[in-house]
Amino acid sequence: MRLAAGFLLLAALYGCSAGGFVPNGPHSMNPAVLKRIVASNAHATGLSPKLVAAIIDAESGGDPAAVSRAGAQGLMQLMPGTASTYGVQNAFDPYENVSGGCHYMHDLLVHYHNNLPLALAAYNAGPGAVDAKHGIPAYPETRAYVARITAALNPTTN
Repeated sequence: MRLAAGFLLLAALYGCSAGGFVPNGPHSMNPAVLKRIVASNAHATGLSPKLVAAIIDAESGGDPAAVSRAGAQGLMQLMPGTASTYGVQNAFDPYENVSGGCHYMHDLLVHYHNNLPLALAAYNAGPGAVDAKHGIPAYPETRAYVARITAALNPTTN
């Protein structure tokens, strides 16, 4: 019980609830600023701004202070090792976080030969899980994540 109370306190301090993220919550960004950050980094990495925005929405709800139960941080929910790999020194800095997340997603798309569902699954569950299963792992969270982002990119299927 003490551990759970400590987690709730830390989650509150770091901008997320124990149950998930609150879109437009207390740490949400100015939408125009976020749109500029997304557009700039998407362009620099050859990604669609709509894809980057959908990932941010799914990962953090636009909260640059978000921290997941697993320790992922910031807008694009970078794990500390991934952040380090992509030169992100402060995962809570929106510019650095989106830059690192976009470079990571770009590299996943290259690795999976532009297969977006596989790249999204790897972004969520890790490339090791996708490679081990030779496809999208049967994790409900990962399957829902891929479906959510794919649907956001294809509004006619909603």
